[in-house]
Amino acid sequence: MSAQPDGPTTATEASPPGPRLEPLTERGRPQSPLPASAVRAAFLAAPQPLLVVDRAGTVVDTNTAARTLLRGGSDGHEPLTGLPAADLLDLVSDPRTWHAYREVLRGRQARLSRTRRLKHAAGHSVWTRVTVSPVPDADVVLISLSDISAHRELRSRLRHLQMHDPVTRLPNRALFFERLSAALEAGAYEGTGTTGRIGLCYLDLDGFKAVNDTLGHHVGDRLLTAVAERLTRCADRARQATGAPLVARLGGDEFALLVEDSTGTEQVADLAEAVLKALQEPFDLNGQRLSVSASIGVVERHVAGTTSTGLMQAADTTLYWAKADGKARWTLFDPERNAHRMTRQALASSLRPAVERGEFVLDYQPLVRLEDGGVQGVEALVRWRHPQFGLLTPNRFIALAEEDGSIVQLGRWVLRTACRQAREWQVAHPGVPPVFVSVNVAVRQVWDSDLVADVAQILTETQLAPGLLQLELTESAVMGSAGGPLQALQALSDMGVRIAIDDFGTGYSNLAYLSRLPVSVLKLDGAFVRGFQDGGEGGGAPADPADAMIVEALVRLAHRLGLTVTAECVETAEQAERLRAIGCDTGQGWLYSRPVAAERISSLLDRG
Repeated sequence: MSAQPDGPTTATEASPPGPRLEPLTERGRPQSPLPASAVRAAFLAAPQPLLVVDRAGTVVDTNTAARTLLRGGSDGHEPLTGLPAADLLDLVSDPRTWHAYREVLRGRQARLSRTRRLKHAAGHSVWTRVTVSPVPDADVVLISLSDISAHRELRSRLRHLQMHDPVTRLPNRALFFERLSAALEAGAYEGTGTTGRIGLCYLDLDGFKAVNDTLGHHVGDRLLTAVAERLTRCADRARQATGAPLVARLGGDEFALLVEDSTGTEQVADLAEAVLKALQEPFDLNGQRLSVSASIGVVERHVAGTTSTGLMQAADTTLYWAKADGKARWTLFDPERNAHRMTRQALASSLRPAVERGEFVLDYQPLVRLEDGGVQGVEALVRWRHPQFGLLTPNRFIALAEEDGSIVQLGRWVLRTACRQAREWQVAHPGVPPVFVSVNVAVRQVWDSDLVADVAQILTETQLAPGLLQLELTESAVMGSAGGPLQALQALSDMGVRIAIDDFGTGYSNLAYLSRLPVSVLKLDGAFVRGFQDGGEGGGAPADPADAMIVEALVRLAHRLGLTVTAECVETAEQAERLRAIGCDTGQGWLYSRPVAAERISSLLDRG
């Protein structure tokens, strides 16, 4: 083997076998080994449609596939040259694409790719990927077209599967919210020819769970499919110029009918009524007859200011009302009722923190001896100084406190505060017979807390004598007491605490059971006392003889059982005199005083 020279060899010198180097052009690029005619033939025969466009956007050359697609000619008799490519390929329809296309023509953008639906010369539509690329070292750009119809069809099928419920074939939750969002967005623009309103029927099958549990999920699925068919027929019959309502299954046994461009509440209410009637007919599922009903929440409102979340919350709330009102009905959204619900929720969520923040206060209403008009005791009445809703009376929050259990914490605070105040009055007015304090006790306090231990601890802390504390329970709570609650009442009575039945005469009125309870006071409901009003010259309602007879009988019975009687809601001197005449012991009401702060009670005690 001969030695290689030290210096570099030229292209003409012998070289070992290896890759062949192509001749270079003046610009340093390889020369095409193909003649121009071969390149031209390859361009024309390429299966992908190609168009050559000058910098002005005019077609200067096309291959056969492009002419076949856009003009139907395969032999060049239908030329595209001289035509604007943007018009042929729909690149003008949206401003962003048109701007980007011009930037490529001007050389300011390297490439553009867009999906367009083009009409084939044969008449059918073709989904096409249009790609615009500059040709290096030439004042033209190349546009290539790729048929993506099969890909689009596959995507469409996959989307349909993704957006539809497999059981009922209805649009599912995802598609429903997509349509809802689009409807809200379109209706928000003025001058679009829409009504600017939207309606929704949100329904739930009553008792569907029992079908699944007893007959199996396969029967439940058939029932859902049958329900979907009836809902679809109802929607078709309700079709307007803007189309039929969208019927969707949102999950489980929940369905929705979306009314776009609704004409008002009446249209959506009529649709809900039609749905109820359609579902009343029994379903025949392979020889098995089933009957179901539905509860429907109906919402109809202006699109402006409405969100998907807000609309669905309103519909869900209204559906709950329909079920709470008895099921098998539709209920229309009521803003006032919803405001009350929202207020109720706001109060419920802030009850426990309110006790810790000290937002509750006590007012006291005197309990007056009817015999001589002296103050014998006071009833402690809790108030909530809410930072948003102002001063709230017990009827606004006590039921909520019982529901969530915060009544135990609140009741303990009321008991401790009232006992401490009663002790302060006793110490501050040593020359006046001490007044007792009466505190209301909820049923849940008796069941969920150690009421006896709480009372004993608080009496010890405040140094209040047990005889100066009276606990009031409602008649229904006391009359139903047994086991632990009855033992608790008995232990409190043995301790010396008074037990009173509040609002007596409105509950069970089980007089035989009354004798076996550790009760010392009956508080007659104000409904009886109001019947004592004598019309006379005052122009009030005439006295009800039946009320007088009932009250007189109750007072006599109570006295024979060793109980004292307090009459609530005493508002006139005539009522007080009649109650005194039949032997009632104590009166309470606006005739003597409204509920007042502790300082006002101190003033009463100062005057003796």
